[in-house]
Amino acid sequence: MKKVGAVFTIIVLILVIALIGGICYGYYQKLTENIKNPIVTMEVENYGTIKIELYPKVAPNTVANFVALVNSGFYNGTTFHRVVKDFMIQGGGYELTEKTDEETGETTKSQTSKSVTLADIGVEGNNKEDKYCIPGEMIENGYNNLLKHEEGVISMARSDYTSYSSSLAEESYNSGSAQFFIMTKRTSYLDGRYAGFGKVIEGLDVVHKIENAEVQTTEEEGDEEATPVEDIIIKTVTVDTFGVNYGKPETLEPFDYYSWAMQNQ
Repeated sequence: MKKVGAVFTIIVLILVIALIGGICYGYYQKLTENIKNPIVTMEVENYGTIKIELYPKVAPNTVANFVALVNSGFYNGTTFHRVVKDFMIQGGGYELTEKTDEETGETTKSQTSKSVTLADIGVEGNNKEDKYCIPGEMIENGYNNLLKHEEGVISMARSDYTSYSSSLAEESYNSGSAQFFIMTKRTSYLDGRYAGFGKVIEGLDVVHKIENAEVQTTEEEGDEEATPVEDIIIKTVTVDTFGVNYGKPETLEPFDYYSWAMQNQ
């Protein structure tokens, strides 16, 4: 009888523990479900406001990187430097700089490439001025990112070194850092190959207005590049994380294509 009583007591304890665990898990799940996604507000000069909801559950490291760059002010004053109608608008990699002619004294503005460094995401140390890139959170790189590249989706831009060698797929996937693009039309061939990480929730009309800006088109190595005739300036970018700290992103050393090319001639 004592053994039966002991077994009964153990069973009851197991059930109680399981019940408490279930209640705690349910409470935790409810708490995590109530956490709001970050909301980015992008003010574009002469165009209007774009609000973007970021998806940490879809691409956590990409979101952490974007939030860190926004909070550092990196995107303030950058431009949408590439606009392709019925495709996307791309920004985050160029800024306006002034140059004064010594003879005439005339000052002109031009777009120049803006490098992103570890200091821009708050990484301190001896190498904080070093450039960096982040792992590409897309299916072809081993990440379960199922976000489709439909109208309004924001995704990370990256290089494509596979046009030089098919062996450089991993280097291509892991080459993104700061540049991003916003889709203006569903483009399925990007799915799984680029890391989407959010979507426009307000200001889609502003995105399309930018999409329809007058551009000058050139052909470079077979790729169509469309540069706006008049600069499209991102005045400010801010983010509301609703109290959540997304921390510092995982970073990688950028691939040095030129060194690779010299060694593989």
